[in-house]
Amino acid sequence: MRRPVARKLSVLAVSVAVVSVGAAAPPTPRTTAVEKAPLAVGYGGAVASVDADASAAGIEVLKKGGNAVDAAVATAAALGVTEPYSSGIGGGGYFVYYDAKSRKVHTIDGRETAPLSADENLFVENGKPLAFADAVSSGLGVGTPGTPATWQTALDKWGSKELGSVLKPAERIARDGFVVDDTFRSQTAANERRFRYFPDTAELFLPDGQLPVVGSTFKNPDLARTYRELADKGVGAIYHGDLGDDIVDTVNDPPVDPGSGWNARPGELSEKDLAAYRAKPQAPTRTSYRGLGVYSIAPSSSGGTSVGEALNILENTDLSKASEVQYLHRYIEASRIAFADRGRWVGDPAFEDVPTKQLLSQQYADSRACLIKDDAVLTSPLAPGDPRNPAACATGGTAAETTYEGENTTHLTAADKWGNVVAYTLTIEQTGGSGITVPGRGFILNNELTDFSFAPANPAVHDPNLPGPGKRPRSSISPTIVLDQHDKPVVALGSPGGATIITTVLQTLTGFLDRRLPLVDAIAAPRASQRNAAQTELEPALYNDNTTTGLKAQLEAIGHSFRQNPEIGATTGVQRLPNGKWLAAAEKVRRGGGSAMVVYPAP
Repeated sequence: MRRPVARKLSVLAVSVAVVSVGAAAPPTPRTTAVEKAPLAVGYGGAVASVDADASAAGIEVLKKGGNAVDAAVATAAALGVTEPYSSGIGGGGYFVYYDAKSRKVHTIDGRETAPLSADENLFVENGKPLAFADAVSSGLGVGTPGTPATWQTALDKWGSKELGSVLKPAERIARDGFVVDDTFRSQTAANERRFRYFPDTAELFLPDGQLPVVGSTFKNPDLARTYRELADKGVGAIYHGDLGDDIVDTVNDPPVDPGSGWNARPGELSEKDLAAYRAKPQAPTRTSYRGLGVYSIAPSSSGGTSVGEALNILENTDLSKASEVQYLHRYIEASRIAFADRGRWVGDPAFEDVPTKQLLSQQYADSRACLIKDDAVLTSPLAPGDPRNPAACATGGTAAETTYEGENTTHLTAADKWGNVVAYTLTIEQTGGSGITVPGRGFILNNELTDFSFAPANPAVHDPNLPGPGKRPRSSISPTIVLDQHDKPVVALGSPGGATIITTVLQTLTGFLDRRLPLVDAIAAPRASQRNAAQTELEPALYNDNTTTGLKAQLEAIGHSFRQNPEIGATTGVQRLPNGKWLAAAEKVRRGGGSAMVVYPAP
C-alpha cells in the first residue's frame, strides 16, 4: 500500500537568496557575455537553460506575449547557436508540455529515425560490429532530424506565435554573435581532431584554423541564413526542400578532408526518409509518487519508464527520514534495477512490444524492490524481471550490461504567466554530434543512430534496441513534470547526460521531494549514477571523500564499488510558487553554470 501523504507538496516552501536577473537579450550586437545566475524568482514566466543568451531569448518571447511553448522553441533555437555541439536542427529530442487550462500533460517524440533502408546489421562490417569511434564521425550514424518537426508540431498544437517569430532571437544571435566562454572553447578543443576531418566544420568552429578564444565573439552567419529560410519557408524546407537535399547529400557523401586519412563511412539517408518523418504526439508516462503525479516521456525513450519504475521501487521507503548513506544506497539500488529492466524491455514501440504499463505498475515495482537489502549490494549486471508476470524477488532473466550512450545533450525548462509549463530535452547525441557540418548551412548533424545496439547486448536474449528501417533508437532522455493533487505544477526538470540522464533526474527529484532541498540545491548536490554496472559512478565531491566515516567509505562497507566521473548531467528546472510566482533554477557549476531567468524579478 502507498504511504499517506504527510505534507502538502502542491507548492513547496522556499528559503533562498533571490537573484535579480535581466529579462531579455538586447537587440544589439553583444561585446560582453550575458551574466549567468543559477536562480531567479519572479513573475510573468520563467526560463532555465545552460546558456544565458538562450534563456534570454525565451524571456524575450514571453515579454512579447508568447506562451511557454513559444519560449521553449525560441530558447531551443538559440541553444542551436550557442550550444551547437549539444543541440540544433540537425538533431532531435523529446518535448513535454503541461496545459494549464485543461490541466493535462502532453508529449512529443521528436527522436531521429534510421533510414528506411536500415536493418539490424547497420553497424556490422565484415561480420563484426564497428568500433564506436568509427561509427560516430560518419554518415552511417546520422538519423533523420526530428527537431524542426518537433518545433513546428509544438507550435501548431499549443503555441501562440509563428515559427518565424520565435526564431528571430536565435537568428540575431547567430548573425551578431555570442561571447565564447570556457565551456565552448573546451568542448571545441575536445573535438578539434575530428572537426579537422571535415573542412566545413573546421572552417566554422576553428576560425583561422585555431580554437576560438575565450571572450571573443563567435558568429555563425550560415546558421542565421538557415533560420531565415525556415522562417520564410517553414520546416518543409528540411523535409521536402533544398535544405533537406543538402542534408541528404552530406550524409551520403560526407565532405571529408582527403588528407586527414579519415574513413567517413557514408550513410544511406534519402529524400524519402525526410518526407516520411513525423514528430509523434503521444501520451506521457505517469506514476504516482508521494501522492503526486510524475509525468514524463514514453518509449521510444526509456526515461519515463525507468525514472517511474525507480520511484515506484522507492515509494515504500521514507527517504525523508533515511540517513544520507541509507538514502544513497536505496537510490543506487533502485537505479540498478530500473536499468536492468529497461535494457531488456524498452525500444521503439512501433517495432517492439514494450510493456510500458506493466513496467510502471506498483505491483511490479514491489516485486523488484524486495531484492534490495540494507546490508548488501546487488550484483551487476543484474538480470531483468518480467513485468508481464511479476514474481517476488525473481531474478530469472538473462543479464546484460547497459550499452554506451554519448553524454551530451541540453535541457531547457519554461513556464508562462498562464501557468503552462514545458520540459524539453534536445540533442545531437555525442558532444559535437557526428562532427559533420552541412556545407553552407551552419549546423552539425547528429550521430543518434549510435544509440542503437551495434549487436545484441546479450546474444541469448532478444535486444529491443537493434536498428531497423525507420526505427527510433532507444533514448534515456527524461523531461519530467510533477503535478500536485489538484493537477497543478509542482516542479518541472530534466538533464542532459546520455544514460546518466535517468539517474540525474531521479536523484534531483528525490533530493527535492524527499530530502526537502531547495530546487537549486537539489540540482547542485553531488551525484551518483548506477546503470546496472559493476561500479557506480561518483562525482569528485563524493568520490574524493576518503575519510573512514565519509559517505563513500560507509557505502563501500555495504559492498558498493565506485569509479569517478568528473561531471554528471546539467539540470534545469522551474518550480511553481504561490500567487503566480515562479522559481527558475539551473546548475551552479556544471557545464560552466546554467542560466535561470524570470520575466519580472521579485524584489
